[in-house]
Amino acid sequence: MALANRTTSETRGNEVERRVAAYRALPPISLLLLMLSFVGMMVSIWAIFLYAPTDAIQGQPQRIFYFHVPMAWIALLASGVLAVTSIVYLWKGDERWDYAARASAELGAVFTTFALITGSLWGRPVWGTWWTWDPKLTATLVLWFIYIGYLMLRSYMGRTPASARAAAVLGIIGFIDVPIIYEAVNWWRGLHPAAVTTPGALPPQMVVTLVISVVTFTLLFVFLMMQLYTLEKMQTLAQRLRASIE
Repeated sequence: MALANRTTSETRGNEVERRVAAYRALPPISLLLLMLSFVGMMVSIWAIFLYAPTDAIQGQPQRIFYFHVPMAWIALLASGVLAVTSIVYLWKGDERWDYAARASAELGAVFTTFALITGSLWGRPVWGTWWTWDPKLTATLVLWFIYIGYLMLRSYMGRTPASARAAAVLGIIGFIDVPIIYEAVNWWRGLHPAAVTTPGALPPQMVVTLVISVVTFTLLFVFLMMQLYTLEKMQTLAQRLRASIE
């Protein structure tokens, strides 16, 4: 009996090793995204510091704008991906959608953190303070707490179906904050500037630089999503193997 159990454990261990070896090599699409992200980041840095003109009013601190806006965009995009994958998971019950939801939540927490940090660095010389309870900033901080709450819930409840369902509901409800963040400037008065939608509001060089930065960070988000998805899948597999051995 002990020999049979040992043989079964060795077989499962060999299966895990084969799967891990398969995951080590990046698929072509991941390599392409990695290269595009790297090239885009180099071009973005060049455009931000050498191509885009210096703002006549805000001066050099305005260049943080080209980092802050893409990070804030990814923070909102990640929430949308989290909501969609959570809805599909509750509908179909396929745990692969839960892997994607967890990956999106982790990236959302990271990019929201950097969006708040870069916003503070930008606001200090322009507004004269590191933080103000501006409606848009406050709503973004709420989104950060939603991400952190999601991750804490998953950590506390473990990798179980009950954890996935509860977190999916939280992810869907949390998406309500996204339109609030987007429309906060229009609904309430605050210090945060409104979205630039009027043609000619920015010089062409600034528009081009911003577009390059947004596209680059979006490609980076997709690349990281793919890597975290694979990691979530491997962690779940490892946890199940450990449970079966114990």
